[in-house]
Amino acid sequence: MTGFLHGCVTAMVTPFTRSGVDRESLGEMIEYQIASGVEGLCFLGTTGEPATMSERERIETLSFAIKKVAGRVKVIAGTGSNSTAQAAANSRRAARLGADGVLVITPYYNKCTQAGLVAHYEKVCEAAQIPVIAYHVPSRTGVTMLPETAERLSAIPNFAGIKEASGDMVLALDILRRVRGKCDVYSGEDLLNFPILCAGGAGIFSVLSNIAPREVCALVKAVGGRKLFTANRLADKLFPLTKALFSEVNPIPVKEALNLLGFRAGAPRAPLTSLEEEHREILKAEMIKFGLGVKA
Repeated sequence: MTGFLHGCVTAMVTPFTRSGVDRESLGEMIEYQIASGVEGLCFLGTTGEPATMSERERIETLSFAIKKVAGRVKVIAGTGSNSTAQAAANSRRAARLGADGVLVITPYYNKCTQAGLVAHYEKVCEAAQIPVIAYHVPSRTGVTMLPETAERLSAIPNFAGIKEASGDMVLALDILRRVRGKCDVYSGEDLLNFPILCAGGAGIFSVLSNIAPREVCALVKAVGGRKLFTANRLADKLFPLTKALFSEVNPIPVKEALNLLGFRAGAPRAPLTSLEEEHREILKAEMIKFGLGVKA
């Protein structure tokens, strides 16, 4: 299916306190994102650290987010697992809670075959009944989705697209070529947002838009409006900030960036650690240079 989702979707962090999820802080971040013009919010994706959350925390966080958003933008729930049965159950539950769509990472660690990928998404799509977006990020999963597999998946009625984060533009272009008009492709890597959009991407799932949502939305709209000179200028301006935002594994830097802006993002949960001081100073300097309102 095509046309489910366009534009900028922010990959939301989950703010933690010592006792659990900070719902008040999450609510403030949600309001900031919606006011900044994003088209969607993704909860419990990689940036949201679901791997270190209990099942109860994940359910309560998603329920809170859906109620807080109240239909103003689309809500995408991260429901992936390396167990097909669990991914299907998570997706079914997200649909029942009111999510507009689900983001399902390719099974990690098990390292299934391409036929296994197809079977996995067939079962998840059947269980969810709402739009399903595959999350392709081989650096985290050890599994590469081949372009011909993407083409097979595009035939599933509620398979809405692929969040492409392989970092391989040749692979991304081949996927785009094969699924064009059948399902959508989204950039899942902020450094490649501009070229993937120019090649026909329907939108982006962005970590960067946690801290610069207006500028990231402007980039998407400039490409969509065929204002490529403007889009190129925006991409050039965003590039150094984006590099600094990925100086360590996501979401370590973006949580620190949000703290620097005055949000209570807290620290990542172990085994992730707080941003190293050297990287913190680089990130802070790039944020100031970009014109963000650093408060710390």
